[in-house]
Amino acid sequence: MRKIVLLSDTHHTLDERFFPHFKECDEIWHAGDIGKLEVTDKLKTFAPVRAVYGNIDGHEIRQEFREKTYFRCEEVKVMMTHIGGYPGRYEKKVKEILEDKRPDIFISGHSHILKVMNDRKLGLLHMNPGATGNFGWHKVKTILTFNIDGKEIKDLKVIEFPREKN
Repeated sequence: MRKIVLLSDTHHTLDERFFPHFKECDEIWHAGDIGKLEVTDKLKTFAPVRAVYGNIDGHEIRQEFREKTYFRCEEVKVMMTHIGGYPGRYEKKVKEILEDKRPDIFISGHSHILKVMNDRKLGLLHMNPGATGNFGWHKVKTILTFNIDGKEIKDLKVIEFPREKN
């Protein structure tokens, strides 16, 4: 069994209120708009990190991370990209990849809107963890934690904190 923390849209900052959750996980997944490598470097002090770059990420981050990543966690196939849409409103190229690759979980960020939705048509779970950074219109910072046990995705929790005023 693997305990996962999923976050996105840090936009250069990590909120220390989330650190206890990072300390308890086996892997941290970041769905883009990292901002600076110091963010993922800090996350790596807690657990191994899987990440993709987002639209705000510069050359250094794009050298370390890909635009899209595909991997297995236990027996679950995962696809992650920053801009991908959600069930019924996928980006065109992303939808084609989802139809071809058939992941069990599709993760995207970008919108700063927390969403977890089943896509019955494609047979996958879509997850967008919202945003944890101080940039954007969101009022609440959110991450997702969940467990992957074999083929099961379970014990999903939303962790949220109010956003500080800029």
